[in-house]
Amino acid sequence: MQTITTKMVWEVLEMVKDPEIPVVSLVEMGIIRDVELDDDRVTVTMTPTFSGCPALGVMQREIKTAVSTTLNIPLPHITVNIVLAPPWSTDWITVAARAKLKAFGLAPPPMHGGKLDIIFHDIAPCPRCDSRNTSLKNNFGPTLCRAIYYCHDCQEPFEQFKPL
Repeated sequence: MQTITTKMVWEVLEMVKDPEIPVVSLVEMGIIRDVELDDDRVTVTMTPTFSGCPALGVMQREIKTAVSTTLNIPLPHITVNIVLAPPWSTDWITVAARAKLKAFGLAPPPMHGGKLDIIFHDIAPCPRCDSRNTSLKNNFGPTLCRAIYYCHDCQEPFEQFKPL
């Protein structure tokens, strides 16, 4: 029987993609907060982007399935805890994930260092052409964490992650 390490669990979790943005992992998004091992049990702590995130159940299942199948740990020995404090922040998104979001066509949110202005920015850099000649079209995108912008240079709509 192999000895499971926290490093091994983190490596497995790097493969679990965000169900709404399949180009980034839950680890890269800063959603996975901690991994603990206790004998033959694994506990993963996560903070969803929103407390009412509709993909929460999917993320929990994907985490359990990935850890179980990759590391051969029975599902009942895997726990996924949801922690809402501190609330998830877009500052937790890694540099690599920000680049992947941009390549995917989503404008990454600006870093705010905890000094968050609730007002949405009228200008967000276009992820396609890098123009700042953009405007906010709708505060409400296809998910709670996104807003819709329009680039006046390449004439393409795009989404930006709301800074949280």
